[in-house]
Amino acid sequence: MRGSAGASGGRGRGGGEKYRNPCLTMHQPWASLLVYGIKRIEGRSWPAPLTGRLWIHAASKVPDAETIKAMEEFYREIYAINGITDIKFPEHYPVSRLLGCVEVVGCLKSEELVCWEALPESVRLEGLTDFCWLCQNPQKLLVPFEMRGYQGVYNLDKRIYEAAVRGLCPVQCPQPVKFPLPDPQDPLSLRPGSLASYFSSSSTSTVETPASVSAAIAGARAAAAQFSRKDQSKATSSNQTDVIQKSEHESTGTSLNITMEDRRLYWFPNGRSHWGYQAHNHEEQKTTPENREHSRGCT
Repeated sequence: MRGSAGASGGRGRGGGEKYRNPCLTMHQPWASLLVYGIKRIEGRSWPAPLTGRLWIHAASKVPDAETIKAMEEFYREIYAINGITDIKFPEHYPVSRLLGCVEVVGCLKSEELVCWEALPESVRLEGLTDFCWLCQNPQKLLVPFEMRGYQGVYNLDKRIYEAAVRGLCPVQCPQPVKFPLPDPQDPLSLRPGSLASYFSSSSTSTVETPASVSAAIAGARAAAAQFSRKDQSKATSSNQTDVIQKSEHESTGTSLNITMEDRRLYWFPNGRSHWGYQAHNHEEQKTTPENREHSRGCT
């Protein structure tokens, strides 16, 4: 049975209510740029598993000034193509916070997005990854919530959702975009491959990209790649340290609490480990069953 997401959750593309209050943890500055409506395309190596409201959470890694500068310059250049030069970027890029939400209306392959002439050129230039999640109607929280994140798309805790949904406010986007559905009767018609036949049977004009835009695109790609390399290097170093600490304490049978960015691992006298609890504001919080499978994520 097909259908669109409700106000509080997203519907999985395979049918059924797979997600109740879906949330995605993203690194900064990309997370805030999406919630502020500056970024319209969320690029991933995997297709969007849902349509409807998607909450956006900022990971714990603090972005460096060079990354922020490169991404802001990228958006300045691509918006300028459509004559938009007054872009109000976020004053701050908070981390480990729930920032707001967007509406995911579909997902396309990059080669489909870049040829879709129904969209502004600036949107088409955002198609830099294999799969492009089409996002519109951003809303931000007046007061971002501090919380823990996970990998992939996961369900937002019910209590956090109930508090967050009351604190949403509309966003003034530089260039609001509505993605037209190929089939207005089918809310899931914007899916990978859905526009491929159209572009293969019609001639699409090619727009020459200015040198400044090409440079901004290259800078954005380099910033994302460098950010990813730093993240992987940090994770590798952290894992090596964890293995050493585990070896030192397993032989003694003592209890050890290892904090790894976004999660806590408890070692008990029998040498077994237990995931799923974190100390926050002096209270013990247990991970919900639907999030347990994502417990090796990032904050």
